[in-house]
Amino acid sequence: MRAIQLTGLALFILGFGLFLASFFMADYKIARSDFDKIVGHEGKVEGILTFTPEIVDTEYSTNFGFVGTIQKGINTFNRQQMMLFALKESEINLLISELGPPPYTFSLEMLNYIYPKINTSTIFKRRKMEEYGSWLAGRKYDSREALKKDLMSVANTINDYGIISEVGIDRYKARDIRYEATKLASHGPIKSSPGLFLALCYLLPIIGAMMYLLPKAKLDGPAGIKNSGIFHSVLKNKGWLGIMLGSFLIVFYIILYFFPEYMTEWIIMVDPVSQLLKNSDASRFFLYGFIYTLCILVMGVRMFIKYRHSKYQIMRTISVMFFQTAFAFLIPEILLRLNQPYFDFKNIWPLDYDFFFDNELNQLISSGSLGIFMLGWGIALIIIAVPVFVYFFGKRWYCSWVCGCGGLAETLGDPFRQLSDKSLKAWKIERWMIHAVLAFSVVMTGGVLYTYWSGNSWLGVIDSYTLREVYGVYIGAGFAGVVGTGFYPLMGNRVWCRFGCPLAAYLGIVQRFKSRFRITTNGGQCISCGNCSTYCEMGIDVRWYAQRGQNIVRSSCVGCGVCSSVCPRGVLNLENRDEEGRFGQPILIGNDSIKVEA
Repeated sequence: MRAIQLTGLALFILGFGLFLASFFMADYKIARSDFDKIVGHEGKVEGILTFTPEIVDTEYSTNFGFVGTIQKGINTFNRQQMMLFALKESEINLLISELGPPPYTFSLEMLNYIYPKINTSTIFKRRKMEEYGSWLAGRKYDSREALKKDLMSVANTINDYGIISEVGIDRYKARDIRYEATKLASHGPIKSSPGLFLALCYLLPIIGAMMYLLPKAKLDGPAGIKNSGIFHSVLKNKGWLGIMLGSFLIVFYIILYFFPEYMTEWIIMVDPVSQLLKNSDASRFFLYGFIYTLCILVMGVRMFIKYRHSKYQIMRTISVMFFQTAFAFLIPEILLRLNQPYFDFKNIWPLDYDFFFDNELNQLISSGSLGIFMLGWGIALIIIAVPVFVYFFGKRWYCSWVCGCGGLAETLGDPFRQLSDKSLKAWKIERWMIHAVLAFSVVMTGGVLYTYWSGNSWLGVIDSYTLREVYGVYIGAGFAGVVGTGFYPLMGNRVWCRFGCPLAAYLGIVQRFKSRFRITTNGGQCISCGNCSTYCEMGIDVRWYAQRGQNIVRSSCVGCGVCSSVCPRGVLNLENRDEEGRFGQPILIGNDSIKVEA
């Protein structure tokens, strides 16, 4: 058995090492015609290549050099456009000098003087001043300085937002250009044989993992949870291996969200799977969904072995494996193949924070009856399914049985669940932080819907587009991705669910005040071993409740049932009961061997 495990470990390391090495297995060269298609604007292509002609028809041995050259060309082009089209203070001063006696009144006709329609630059500046400064027309000012202040405010807004977005390359377009150009320019063994590298980099680790995991059922002896040196593990207790794994996950998420052009070889590798499912090449998020699903499936097998004594744990592991594979990965991709909107039927706002974005709403509404059904389904989940199901089953129905974030935390993150901070200070931070994110998501969504209905993005001094960008970058990508998963080996497996998930906060509010779900305790049987608190991924000091025989009704509890599964005395039971019937026969329990007499 040990030999099989060692062989499996060797295969896993070999496959994973090849996966990392594939990052560097390509050269990069792009033709002018391909670069034209990617940029999509002849004038901008000419502008970029004027400063960096070496972008096209030049061989690069690394994507770092190729991407760096593209970005250099874009930056130089943008600086040139800013010099040509930026509104200058001297122009505003010239405009002010033409005013008559006070009170000073601004009119759009005054723009003819400083911005005559004689060339591209002056035409652009006049048009932008008319768009951004129309609110100034007809206003009366007592001083030139007051009018100049407002005019400079308009000019600065145009310089900050209006120039690069129209006549330059904004950062979103620049990211797309870098990514698409790098993927198209790549040539090498992976581009030539993606199926071979897919098998080597994924099948080898999967086979190796299975060979390592499956013998554990016999090697570990009888079923049950054992504290066999878990806090001495270099992987499971923030040792060097855990720090390395956490660092890799953090870097992976940063590249995925912010620098996808550097992972094009990994994306090309899964093109065959993407072609099979949706008849088009893979994107970075297809790669992410593919890896995400494989992690849950493989580590789900580990859960079967570790918790083989508990039917409850086996059932919910099967559930998260099913919902991730079918609803989060396969069905949305197949919908794209059928020319239907991409839609995850199990994702719920505000976790699905972009559900009400204008592009999402427009796509659903324009997709006919199926799109309208998807929109109605999503809204029904928010206002009907959440309160009803939480009332009957607690937030566990979603957080521990359906959610993809929870599914990854319960499978890939299970080895690190004991690292969750159980201190009072952490609990206080948790309460403020998770509800602050919920409030932010509500405000952001309100701003998005206001813009959708009114066409105006400004609510006083708040710009709804800035709100959604800040939320997407810092919460959707940074917190949920980089911190939420990258910190598994450092802070436990439910960092995002505990401190950041707005849907968990919404579910938790309902669970805390109106739910039949609770964990009942039998204090007379508690031996204070501490297993329950140690393995609580949500940082709840379960032993404190168990020693006192108190029911556990906490908004943060996700009902994973592990506290019950690791209890050697059957003290803890998960129940869906009215308060007065809490000592009756439980409907669902966490430890299958325990029965509570009525």
